[in-house]
Amino acid sequence: MNIEFPMGSGCLKDMQAAPSNIRSPILSESQRFALISLLVDDDPAIYRTIREKLLSYGEAAVVWLRPYLLSGDAMMRRRSLEIVHYLARRNTDERFLAFCLNNGEEFDLEVATGLLAQTQYPDANLLAYQALFDAWAAELRERLDFSGQPERLLGEFNSFLFGELGFHGNDDYCDNPENCYVNRVVDQRSGNPITLCSIYLFIARRLRLPISGIGLPGHFLCRFQSSTREFYIDVFKEGQFWTKADCIKHLIKTSHSLQEGYLTPVSSRRMLLRMCANLHQTCSKLDMADEASRMQRYLVALAK
Repeated sequence: MNIEFPMGSGCLKDMQAAPSNIRSPILSESQRFALISLLVDDDPAIYRTIREKLLSYGEAAVVWLRPYLLSGDAMMRRRSLEIVHYLARRNTDERFLAFCLNNGEEFDLEVATGLLAQTQYPDANLLAYQALFDAWAAELRERLDFSGQPERLLGEFNSFLFGELGFHGNDDYCDNPENCYVNRVVDQRSGNPITLCSIYLFIARRLRLPISGIGLPGHFLCRFQSSTREFYIDVFKEGQFWTKADCIKHLIKTSHSLQEGYLTPVSSRRMLLRMCANLHQTCSKLDMADEASRMQRYLVALAK
């Protein structure tokens, strides 16, 4: 495919030789058309060069490529979409890293898990998920007897979340990163223990219930604690109640002692760190090197 690229010194050879720290020149409409047309060139080297050139324009390239997402040429659609998604994920990656670095031990976990989800799914509509949590909490607010026994109240809570909405634990959660992203867990109604607990917490906090996250080794629970009552909720097992003795049995079974503080509520930062660690472990197991590397950056940022 021979398409003239009318850029003078901006020919392919010069584009390959240009230092990456030099800002790309503004392109005319005809130059943009010529550049984008080369995305479907059969030569892989030309495609890589054009891709890098478009990436150097950042958000401007997203605007240029949007019309091509509806192109009749399947290769043009696919390659345009890949570049648009790459740039979107690069932006969300930077935003999430900035969030990790600029917040302390406690922050809005709902915002944090949404930002984490957008690093993989940049088009995820976080406001829509927040509205969904609002609606579920509003429905429960009409049903629950807040003056009654907490076991009965949470029994109704669990019946709604697990019975009517269909949330449940995915026993194979270690084999799929989707079980770690809050948007996908909501979409599929299944996930790993900590992400399911996060959704439980998001709804419970809208109802002002005294519930916190408890990070046991190899498992994650929620804890209800009032001035008179304390018990634990295994969200992964559809809200099964645990006693403190059950938690101690789990610690003994996993060769941990009670003195290690595993029954202390986990901060937002520790929860987010654990989510990223789960993703890092899963991506490493599945040989997803780029994703594992990205999670490693998040872990370093959250450990500071």
